[in-house]
Amino acid sequence: MKIAIVTDAWKPQVNGVVQTLGKTRDGLIAAGHELRLLTPQGRRSIPCPSYPEIPLALFPGRSVARELDAFDPDAIHIATEGPLGMAARRHVLRRGLPFTTSYHTQFPEYVRARVPIPIDWTARVLRRFHAPAARTLVPTGKIREKLESRGHDNVVVWTRGVDTALFRPDGATQYDLPRPIWIYLGRVAVEKNIEAFLGLDLPGSKIVIGDGPDRRRLESTYKDCHFHGYQFGAELARRLAGGDVFVFPSRTDTFGLVMLEAMACGLPVAAYPVDGPIDVVQNGVTGILDDDLAVACEGAMELSRDACRAQAVEHSWERATRQFLGYLEPRTRETASVQPASSAVR
Repeated sequence: MKIAIVTDAWKPQVNGVVQTLGKTRDGLIAAGHELRLLTPQGRRSIPCPSYPEIPLALFPGRSVARELDAFDPDAIHIATEGPLGMAARRHVLRRGLPFTTSYHTQFPEYVRARVPIPIDWTARVLRRFHAPAARTLVPTGKIREKLESRGHDNVVVWTRGVDTALFRPDGATQYDLPRPIWIYLGRVAVEKNIEAFLGLDLPGSKIVIGDGPDRRRLESTYKDCHFHGYQFGAELARRLAGGDVFVFPSRTDTFGLVMLEAMACGLPVAAYPVDGPIDVVQNGVTGILDDDLAVACEGAMELSRDACRAQAVEHSWERATRQFLGYLEPRTRETASVQPASSAVR
């Protein structure tokens, strides 16, 4: 099958959306499908306000239409709600083509963390964006429930995986720091609520792996914390495995791939009982979920590293890719005619 995936999030960005789409692409190609990704690469773009490392494509409508028509895919998936996603949505509605979407990021909550815009306003915009899709793919059951409560239809769960050959307990970095070692991995940005972790009075040492717009400010504020910047591949896995507890302070993530990666390295998770951790962590077994993050950290220290690894092994990218493929909506060639522009208004 010829599959087109449209995404505003792509390399060199480092985040869970890029990781998920990259693994899905690899799995689809390995299964014999022909794939075309439409990404910001090679397009005119501007930096995203307040997040300059994310490029936003400038006026991509015509190029997206040309590329989709030229590729002539059997199925189209729109992964993000940015400029490329909106351009693809307009085009496929105009053509009368079926498509699917996915909801990776809780934009209403992210936007509210940065500017005083009510969550309901942004939520309505997103509901309208996803409404014409045959299915909207979300990473967890809790996110499905949230979207359904906001009026979304045809929401299905597309789970995530972890590379357990890369992320594993052995070969761990031996930190020359007081223990226990508490590790955060992810974007260093306001929506990740990192200061809830950095401000805790915990014994031992705190490590932050990752980068983002808030790193310079947080480094200057929390001088007792160790900021390691971006790490990749085997080096990232070794640094994760060298910790004692993985702390996930975010209250806005839809999943949190980094929790699976940490568990695959044998680290129990300390997090809030919110969307993402509730579906990823077995409370009391592979992590502790508590409204008091310090209590969660202390409790996680007592958990079995072997149990964490065992849960992570159950999550494969192969299974996640099969789910994705099963949720696609292939077109019927007879209905792929050009529709009047008015049909694109939903």
